[in-house]
Amino acid sequence: MTEFYQLTREEVIEELQTDPAVGLSEEEARRRLEKYGPNELKEGEGINPWKILLSQFTETMVVVLIIAAVISLLLREYVDAVAILAIVVMNALLGFRQEYQAEQAMAALKKLAVPTVRVRREGHVKEISAREIVPGDVVLLEAGNTIPADLRFVEVANLRAQEAALTGESEPVVKQAATIDRDAPLAERTNMGYFGTTVTFGRGVGVVTGTGMNTELGSIATLMQSTGYEPTPLQRRLNQLGKALALVALVLVIIVALMGVARGQELLTTFEAAIALAVAAVPEGLPAVVTIALALGARRMLTRKALIRKLPAVETLGSVTVICSDKTGTLTENRMTVTVVDVAENRVDLTQNQPRLGFYTAAGPCEASEPSEEHRKTLHDFPALSLLLAGGSLANDAVLECEEGRPGTYHVVGDPTEGALVVAAARVGLQKELLEKVFPRVAEAPFESDRKRMSTVHRMPALSEIPESLKGAWDWERWQEVPYVVFTKGAMDSLLSVSNRVWVEDRFEPLNEEWVGRIEASNRQLAESGMRVLGVAVRALDELPDEVSPESVETDLIFVGLVGMIDPARAEVKDAVATCKTAGIRPIMITGDHPLTARYIAQELGIASGADQNGGPRVMTGQELENISDEELEEVVGSVNVFARVSPEHKLRIVDALQKKGHIAAMTGDGVNDAPALRKADIGVAMGITGTDVSKEAADMVLLDDNFATIVAAVEEGRTIYDNIRKFIRYMLSANAAEVWIMLVAPLIGMPLPLLPLQILWINLVTDGLPGLALGVEKSEPNTMQRPPHPPNESVFARGLGWSIIWVGVLMGSVSLGVGWWYWQQGAPIELVRTMVFTTIVLSEMFYVLSIRSSLFSLFQIGIFSNRALLGAVVLTLLLQLAVIYLPFMNVIFETTPLTPQDLLVSVVFGLVLFAALEIEKWIKRQRQPQTAAAAA
Repeated sequence: MTEFYQLTREEVIEELQTDPAVGLSEEEARRRLEKYGPNELKEGEGINPWKILLSQFTETMVVVLIIAAVISLLLREYVDAVAILAIVVMNALLGFRQEYQAEQAMAALKKLAVPTVRVRREGHVKEISAREIVPGDVVLLEAGNTIPADLRFVEVANLRAQEAALTGESEPVVKQAATIDRDAPLAERTNMGYFGTTVTFGRGVGVVTGTGMNTELGSIATLMQSTGYEPTPLQRRLNQLGKALALVALVLVIIVALMGVARGQELLTTFEAAIALAVAAVPEGLPAVVTIALALGARRMLTRKALIRKLPAVETLGSVTVICSDKTGTLTENRMTVTVVDVAENRVDLTQNQPRLGFYTAAGPCEASEPSEEHRKTLHDFPALSLLLAGGSLANDAVLECEEGRPGTYHVVGDPTEGALVVAAARVGLQKELLEKVFPRVAEAPFESDRKRMSTVHRMPALSEIPESLKGAWDWERWQEVPYVVFTKGAMDSLLSVSNRVWVEDRFEPLNEEWVGRIEASNRQLAESGMRVLGVAVRALDELPDEVSPESVETDLIFVGLVGMIDPARAEVKDAVATCKTAGIRPIMITGDHPLTARYIAQELGIASGADQNGGPRVMTGQELENISDEELEEVVGSVNVFARVSPEHKLRIVDALQKKGHIAAMTGDGVNDAPALRKADIGVAMGITGTDVSKEAADMVLLDDNFATIVAAVEEGRTIYDNIRKFIRYMLSANAAEVWIMLVAPLIGMPLPLLPLQILWINLVTDGLPGLALGVEKSEPNTMQRPPHPPNESVFARGLGWSIIWVGVLMGSVSLGVGWWYWQQGAPIELVRTMVFTTIVLSEMFYVLSIRSSLFSLFQIGIFSNRALLGAVVLTLLLQLAVIYLPFMNVIFETTPLTPQDLLVSVVFGLVLFAALEIEKWIKRQRQPQTAAAAA
């Protein structure tokens, strides 16, 4: 593959068979359009709604239910079959409604394409559809244009492009036309322009090198199409559970059938018993209850500014072990901010003063305000700071637009770096509008990438017009005879090359080798902190040249000082990172930005990793990733928490390596470049405000407030939901175990069928379903975020759940069957025996669900009324059970008989046996874990 950024201008022209001065002929353009196709992103195969619907019927547990319904139909048990099929259909519709999302990621990518573009063809400038662009076309660009294809610049004039969405670079990239004779990552290919990025400043001419899917944006589209979705931990666990239950049901059916044959039962009776046992073994309501619980969790997350796009993501958050976060706009504010000013080795850290308004005025950058006393003192101690910031604001084309009626609310129009200088000056009382009135601009030497600086010429004001905050920085009386003043800003080395003096306090000294060494050392220190560093210089001008040029005004400058700026970390993120670590979640920064910047932000936020030779956190670059194998990367991801200068392919490799190491990986991001990794990750988290449409469509969850801290709240909610899912799995399977125990033991003691299939279905769907749903809104257990996440490969029966299901099921089944056996021994009709077994097991479950709300604390400690939804579900279930017992038409359907008050009381008393046993078990736990119980309380 040709790397056009490494070719000379002449080699590019020869390779693409074009001429920048003339462009392609129309005939050649048509030929290339036929060869390369239109300049658009091709959509992969979208998700068919019917496929989504059919997928709802493929889970193991649902397949078992469908088989049970078919067998019921064959046995002419139509009521049973209809009830089972109804729950299957309801579950499918719920899942379909939540999962049906049109594949809009490709459509979002297409929005980045421009409808028309200016090209040079046959020596004339024409405006054509962007779809008709072909390799070799000569494209003319200016500020505000979206770049219509990948291209190699052959001419530039102060051109800068915003590439944050593609590369992660937080500030516009200065473009140039020179050859880059080394392997460079995407963000450092400064002679290239990329499809979908935007020109923010200047103008240029480029030759198209790639269109459509053969662009960097097209590569991302290809990655997205080839990257499948990973099954979530819950999906894996429930699938394993479904297979296990299907196997158990099959084994039990075979056992019951063999027992029936051995005892000489009629074939139909044997089949009925086997089907009843199969129905008892499978928790028919579980798929629907899980789906509804996840939907309720998604609704709660929405109130916490987290929009769930894919339902299983609700629980996946609770299992996350690593969060891979983009830096720009996610961990940082995505706004360049001046943080340090350095004048003659007198350095002021604005971030330290900012909270106390020590250096900044109390007013915001949009409000004129007299400096505070502390502000005046700072300026008095370092008077040249005012000159430095005023110069940075005046030699500047950015403008602040303040919103009326919203104090302190503004946005920068122009280059973000220049905007940061304007904001910094305004916040010390030097609003640009005021400065330009006092120092009207009369000429300028614009920024050029070759000289790396710009200068503006201003008329010198009268002494009475000079702002109070500037008077101490300059001997204005001595300079009143000078008609003009020049302010120059740019790269430090560029300014030093045209300066011969340095400003020290209220005077200037010769710029000797000692001063040059000091300034270079300061510049190096700031750069190593990940900052972008600019210098400011000044000079008096006796007369205005006829033609202002760099040569005429940028000589004999007085070097004033340095300004360090950075895209600062969000204030709330540091606490969020700390909370993640407490919860056993490892944060990892993956960014396209500079390694020094990444290291600085990582240190500030506490995203630590192995130390490098400088003692800071180890940072691995994209170039280093290119040189290691996937196996080596799997080892590296265990110790490196900061990756810089990475491409979309690198992000995918990192996420894949983490998943192969057994991690549940979340990936946050807001740019186009994040989309493939968002899709590959176990859970993709996009930014709702700054995020591109592409990233949102690829994500499982969208943060509506772009707040990294919201992820922490969502993780807590996810853990709570998973805990609650385990509670109602425990609840449902315990009831199923009780039913199975009853159906197995009854024939052994000579009893007739103690529960009919429809009665078992009623228990599994209504008695289990309604309270099970209410368990889904149970509050978090204590210390939810003070424990590590559960292992991703953990069985759903882990941590004693399997044993609990067995002993509770045996106890509940034995008590219920014991009641029925006693009535049967007394000669009671079979309808009464079944009704007593039926009612006793239902009442046992109602007391049981109230007890398992907490695994440690008594129901009376957490409060009977603290989950009103559950209490309401229990009451409703009891009323429905009474209807089944006492309404005549329900007696016919369920083959029950009304109970006397004495019979009902017997069921209530024996139903309390399990509740008492569980409360005793929790009391014993509290005695064994007094510290845990006390801390949680």
